[in-house]
Amino acid sequence: MVKLSVNINKIATLRNARGLHARPDLLQAARDIERFGAEGITVHPRPDERHIRYQDVRDLKHVVTTELNVEGNPTPDFLALCREVRPEQVTLVPDAPDAITSNAGWDVVQHQGFLRDVVAELKSHGARVSIFLDPDPGLVEAAASTGTDRVELYTEAYARRYPTDRAAAVHPYAATARAAVAAGLGLNAGHDLDLDNLAYLAQELPGLQEVSIGHALVADALYLGLENVVQLYKRQLKAR
Repeated sequence: MVKLSVNINKIATLRNARGLHARPDLLQAARDIERFGAEGITVHPRPDERHIRYQDVRDLKHVVTTELNVEGNPTPDFLALCREVRPEQVTLVPDAPDAITSNAGWDVVQHQGFLRDVVAELKSHGARVSIFLDPDPGLVEAAASTGTDRVELYTEAYARRYPTDRAAAVHPYAATARAAVAAGLGLNAGHDLDLDNLAYLAQELPGLQEVSIGHALVADALYLGLENVVQLYKRQLKAR
């Protein structure tokens, strides 16, 4: 079964909007999301700490009982945090400091040597490593050569095209998934996935192990409630 890891960045954004106020309680939200059935918690701390703070990651390590997935650009500060916290999974994302959200996968050919060193370091501290990747089967061999355990397919392009031609939207992702499986890599996916497009993606991607969903899930929870929404997303994954 495909696991659901809930990205709680947007909960932290809401908390930070009131300065020093601690509502909503990020740690309690993580506890509740796990209790409601999610199999993991994802956070993506950025250098300006505009949502998830580095201290949040430290605190979550003592709270999360399923799997803590920490995403980010492997800067020296980020790597130092991962060495300290030792999350179960680290997802490497090449986002610029001023990026509103993640907007591209790695050029694994150009950055192969750098990624190989980073992956080896993180794995030496016990983390499973995933590399954020665009849907291109031609990138899989270079990704595998870094020693990464998994790749996470960047699904924004799929989500944009899904409403008009879902078969065409999913085609490059399915091809990349098959290449990843053939290369012995695990497969994750994330970005702009929602209740409309998730089930079809999960159905069409061979070897899919985990999805990371935050913005849409938190937005849906405003209307439908957090417990209900976690179950709704899990139901989409069971439909595959």
